[in-house]
Amino acid sequence: MTTKRDYYEILNVSRNASKEDLKSAYRRMARKYHPDVNKDDGAGERFKEINEAYEVLSNDSTRSAYDRFGHAGVQGAGAGFNDFSGFGSVADIFEEFFGGFGSRQRRGPRRGADLRYDLSITFEEAVFGVEKEIEIRRPEICPQCHGSGAEPGTSPVRCTNCSGSGEVRQMRQSFLGSFVNVTTCPVCNGSGETISSPCTVCNGKKQIQQMRTLNVKVPPGVDNDTQIRLSGEGSPGIDAGPPGNLFVVLHVEKHEYFRRRGDDILLEMEINIAQATLGDEINIPTVNGQETLKIPAGTQSGTVFPLRGRGVPHLRRSGRGDQMVIIQVAIPKKMSAEQKKLMEQLAETLGKEVIPQQDKSILGQLKDVLGDFLNTAQ
Repeated sequence: MTTKRDYYEILNVSRNASKEDLKSAYRRMARKYHPDVNKDDGAGERFKEINEAYEVLSNDSTRSAYDRFGHAGVQGAGAGFNDFSGFGSVADIFEEFFGGFGSRQRRGPRRGADLRYDLSITFEEAVFGVEKEIEIRRPEICPQCHGSGAEPGTSPVRCTNCSGSGEVRQMRQSFLGSFVNVTTCPVCNGSGETISSPCTVCNGKKQIQQMRTLNVKVPPGVDNDTQIRLSGEGSPGIDAGPPGNLFVVLHVEKHEYFRRRGDDILLEMEINIAQATLGDEINIPTVNGQETLKIPAGTQSGTVFPLRGRGVPHLRRSGRGDQMVIIQVAIPKKMSAEQKKLMEQLAETLGKEVIPQQDKSILGQLKDVLGDFLNTAQ
């Protein structure tokens, strides 16, 4: 059976300690052994032990019983004590003790809020860049009161509830003593001023909503979710603080046949079996216009032909990506009688021998050629 430690020993005070001595000792020990502060093994149990000791000794009747009969005289007395297990951290305890500790609102000039605008652009505009004109509704300093909130000819006055401090202080009692609770003034909402004659344009809010037209320069090489910052085009600052920024978030529309992978452009081109077998020259669309691509004889489905420097410009360095032309050989589903006869004649010359191949789908082949360019034509 574990023997309970002496409560005076736990709090490190003498048996004739005053209530103030007990409060001071408890406060010091609670700070030291709170689990959010002390990560040592056993700190939590020590913290509960300190709480129990203080509850017993801080009450005149339980302390008297303990002094006469020891732990037997106060058995169960500490069971109902709040051990602060409901608090998330030691900062929560100080919030309870001190009431608003560290919660004062900062006054003075403050930066305005940042704003967001979503802008859609075409695939080609993302590749080559573009200048766009946008309209955005945003807060502006009221032109009539110039941000004072008061009707012209009048001025805000010092709040009588907080004497202009923006804060209300109240004395608060706890078992640790008297503390000052600091809260935002409910009359002036922390501004320190009240407006007796609000501006008729902004109704005393100091700002109004206005439509603004802005030019946005989209650089070449942007992609989905690229953000362009327009400095100082956000909400106006508070109490003469600087304005916030406007962030334009880009959304690139899908192209009819171009796809993008990083700074490379992917294009699938379909050719027939005669072109793949005998070779050919075909016209290829690029973002720069039509180009001619030579298809060598015996080209296989899934072969990739790179067009160097025909891709997307690199956003933060010189140069461009490539355009990767992926060849797909189309097998005809319907043929004329003459085509079928010719195909049968070809089949007789090719024979019927089949050669087992590795089990790999066309999708798997594409992943290989697009990942490592193992099947890239030279």
